[in-house]
Amino acid sequence: MKIQIESVHFDADVKLTDFIQSKLDKLDVFFDRIIDGRVILRLEQNGKVQDKIAEVILRVPGDVLVSKGTQKSFESAVDGAAESMRRQLIKHKERIRASH
Repeated sequence: MKIQIESVHFDADVKLTDFIQSKLDKLDVFFDRIIDGRVILRLEQNGKVQDKIAEVILRVPGDVLVSKGTQKSFESAVDGAAESMRRQLIKHKERIRASH
């Protein structure tokens, strides 16, 4: 699956982009008709705390699925967003099966 990684106001290092790619490649197991994906990485400052936000957007036939994770590190934010996306893909696949 082709994934476009976009980091807002900073440059993501190669290790982080490789981690994101490997994490989202595993989603093909749950739904094999994913067209493409996009990941937006952002820093959010709430007072003294700086949270990392990872937003995952996947295009599948007939729909666009979005999940978002907010944690203290990008890796754990991507983990949370990927887990949420996994549940969405399973539900989407079940809806497709039920309609056919």
